[in-house]
Amino acid sequence: MFEYVKAWYERKFSDPHSVTLLFLLLASVALLYFFGSLIVPVLVALVIAYLLDWPVVHLERFGVKRFGATVIVMLIFISIMLTLILVIGPVLWKQTSNLVQETPHMLEQGKSYLIALPERYPSLINIEQVQAIVATVEDKIIEFGQVVLSFSLTSLKDVVAWLIYLVLVPLLVFFMLKDKLELTGSAAKLIPQQRRLILQVWNEMNQQIMNYIRGKVFEILIVGGVSFIAFTVLDLRYAALLGVLVGFSVLIPFIGAALVTIPVAAVALFQFGLETQFWTILIIYGIIQALDGNVLVPLLFSEAVDLNPVFIIVAVLFFGGLWGFWGVFFAIPLASLVKALINAWSSTHEEITKELAE
Repeated sequence: MFEYVKAWYERKFSDPHSVTLLFLLLASVALLYFFGSLIVPVLVALVIAYLLDWPVVHLERFGVKRFGATVIVMLIFISIMLTLILVIGPVLWKQTSNLVQETPHMLEQGKSYLIALPERYPSLINIEQVQAIVATVEDKIIEFGQVVLSFSLTSLKDVVAWLIYLVLVPLLVFFMLKDKLELTGSAAKLIPQQRRLILQVWNEMNQQIMNYIRGKVFEILIVGGVSFIAFTVLDLRYAALLGVLVGFSVLIPFIGAALVTIPVAAVALFQFGLETQFWTILIIYGIIQALDGNVLVPLLFSEAVDLNPVFIIVAVLFFGGLWGFWGVFFAIPLASLVKALINAWSSTHEEITKELAE
């Protein structure tokens, strides 16, 4: 057994480039795990910088200097964010407040509906089963309310931190865009000379991460916008709030669409009952999800690495549990990174074998 492990180690890590890649990977994971909460503004700024680098590069191709292109793009980005906050923010806040106020009434209606089920379908369900379901749901609602209350109380102390982030993040994004070449050059100086595999992984992942972030933003806007329009046309209440939820649900592959179905179906059920309008909303929502998965995603992520759905779900669960929201957001790129690392080390073994044979 020891000889087998020794042979595996020598085969995989006899190349100094492999060792450099391994140490860089371990250092990065340790930095994110132990200091991830402290460098969140840097990570947020890095994501936004990746997103905005594309228009900056295109402006440079039209002859605009890097500094001027960065200023133009930053002004447009900040204007769009302020417009969204000032225009859409109050609407979402009002709809959320109304939904929270009506939730107890909706729950009572749902409870009455469940209690009436044994009378309608005595052969399928009995009163004891209904009472057990109602008790379980009430317990879960109480637990959820306690979690929300504790989160709101603990988040009050973070208000100042968020205000600081609102200033620091745009500044970080600006300098990351303006000084991109200088920053990447400085980072390259910190990496040892044995960097062949690091560059191989970087070249494989760099464009993919950029395409993924840009594609996700477009997917959120398209799916959320189409859902809002559909809900508005169908006269569904809280259309803006539900549209936002549907848009952000695409951040969690497969699972997000299933989870956001619950509030959409609940609002439609309590507004229209089991009438034609309710089923129409569910059918339209299903069509949107089907078009997203089968048309929009292939168009936006045509350059993404082909990953099996099982690997994607495992990546969402693992990285989401490890790093929360950002772990979920980057689940697919991180899974692709793992694949790129495996390819790099596998290619190293093949190259070494070929060199020894020669």
